[in-house]
Amino acid sequence: MEQKGNADGWQVALVGKALSQLPVPGLRAKRGPSDENQPPTEQKRARRLPVSTRRVAASIAATRSKASAAAAVPRTQRAGRRASLRPELTIPAASVADVIRRPVPVAAAPKMAAPALAAGNDGKKRAAWDLKGQLNDMRTKVSSYKDKVQRLDGENQQLKRQLQEQVVQNQELSSQVSTLSSALHTCQEQAQQRLHEVMELSDLKQQLEEQVTSHSRTIGQLEGTKRDLSSLLETREVKLKLAEEGLAQRECENKELRGQVAAQLQVMTQQEERLHHLEMERRRLHNLVQELKGNIRVFCRVRPLLAWEKERQKGLEHLHFPLQDNKALVLSKVEESHVGRDRKGDVKYDFSFDRVFSPACSQEEVFEEIALLVQSALDGYHVCIFAYGQTGSGKTYTMEGPDDMSPKTMGMIPRAVRQVFQGARELEPKGWQYRFTANFLEIYNESLRDLLVGRPERGAELEIKRVSQSSEELHVPNLCYVPVDSEDEVLKLLQTAKANRSVAKTALNDRSSRSHSLFQLRIEGWNRSRDLHSVSVLSLVDLAGSERLDKSFSKGERLRETQAINASLSTLGLVIMALSNKEPHIPYRNSKLTYLLQNSLGGNSKMLMFVNISPLEENLSESLNSLRFASKVNECVIGTAQANRK
Repeated sequence: MEQKGNADGWQVALVGKALSQLPVPGLRAKRGPSDENQPPTEQKRARRLPVSTRRVAASIAATRSKASAAAAVPRTQRAGRRASLRPELTIPAASVADVIRRPVPVAAAPKMAAPALAAGNDGKKRAAWDLKGQLNDMRTKVSSYKDKVQRLDGENQQLKRQLQEQVVQNQELSSQVSTLSSALHTCQEQAQQRLHEVMELSDLKQQLEEQVTSHSRTIGQLEGTKRDLSSLLETREVKLKLAEEGLAQRECENKELRGQVAAQLQVMTQQEERLHHLEMERRRLHNLVQELKGNIRVFCRVRPLLAWEKERQKGLEHLHFPLQDNKALVLSKVEESHVGRDRKGDVKYDFSFDRVFSPACSQEEVFEEIALLVQSALDGYHVCIFAYGQTGSGKTYTMEGPDDMSPKTMGMIPRAVRQVFQGARELEPKGWQYRFTANFLEIYNESLRDLLVGRPERGAELEIKRVSQSSEELHVPNLCYVPVDSEDEVLKLLQTAKANRSVAKTALNDRSSRSHSLFQLRIEGWNRSRDLHSVSVLSLVDLAGSERLDKSFSKGERLRETQAINASLSTLGLVIMALSNKEPHIPYRNSKLTYLLQNSLGGNSKMLMFVNISPLEENLSESLNSLRFASKVNECVIGTAQANRK
């Protein structure tokens, strides 16, 4: 009974402990109490216990039958049993990730208590001298241990297989957990996104509801407006019917007005034709008036005394301007006796010109007399206006004006340019269009110089040439021809030319012009409706002053300048006399001045000469020479000028 109880306790111990109970390395099993000192009688008694030995064997066999029965149970049932014995192996559904990290516990194998084989048949220890009994006990124990080791090895192999299965299941569960985790994360993101969309849709719904409310109010307002517009439309329809009736009436009136307009257009065309004929008649009569006045006209102008000259000379006793005749000028000279100091009577010199201007006449009064002549340039006639006289007689002032020019003191050149542009604008409604080209040069010591180009920029010497072999028109190659469209552009050119002109101080004039300056404005006009084309040149010349060498005391370069000036002025007189006498040969080429003005001095042009004289009594002799030359020019009669129109 004692041995059977020990066997049952062994089986119970095997169930409570782990399945693997192999010896732990480093620890030694306890040795049983030594039987060496036991009395031999006890050892002999132990050998006499075969019954206990048989009982131990029976218990071992019973144990083996139970282990084999446990092995015969299916694996799934054993796993269920182990799971029921091991409640800690159940995996909670709430924490799948903990299953991956938590090791799978293994149920402990039942620990069997070793039978007390060392005892004898009656359970007592063998005597020390009973070696044979002890040996038998040891053999029995060894055999039981061998069976136990074999059984434990089988169980160990079975547990290893179960462990591998658990590892595979664990891996599968881990992959499933990863998949489920990612799916869960995706679902959470989608849930957040859906939540955000729901919130946006809620806001949108609220906005749409507000819009619907607003639109409802708007619809109500529009319906009210619609009713108002409907009533207004009815009113407008009534007015439209009335307007249509009025329109029909207006159409009838319009037809009548169209007929009247057609008639007016016909009358207007006739009026334009008549206006054109009147314009041509005006030009013819204007030219006739100028011809009656003479194609060569001479004006005389006496400049006023300067401030410093009034101190030297009191009044103008030697100059007389008849009150009733603005074309006459009388010079008186006191002659003394050759024998003694007896004074003879005054000698008077009477001169008559087309117009005489006293020192009190302004620039505007002078220009009024030449305005009609400037108009002839727009009509297609060559016009030449030049100023002649001794140095210091006011030629440059008359033609250009002073340095500090004002509207009252403007000279003949700027005033003529202003009238030309103004006349061109007035003729535009009549179908005329004009193009203007300006140039400005000087003749210094019988050489041409471009005044619109600075001296450092001047190239080779300029020459006068014909435009073509079949044309009498002259031009200067390499001269600066500037297209101009307004009066201001021409005034800027005049300022540039004045700064570049050659002047010098002499005994007779502190600022004497040492060259002839020539401003030319080419005027080209079209009337395409009448197929008319005109070309003319307006030449405005400021001649250098004539000098007497015995008074100017010119030397060196000033002497050469004076000789060149006097020679060119003499040639100008010869050309005018030859034209007056209708001589076969006209000496234009004797001077650059006359050669350049050939087209303006001939019979197919209109010419006006200003003779400027000094008011000083000491210049009386030089004034007489200038007036005598002007009288000869005034007596000249040249051919009738022809307009350059095609």
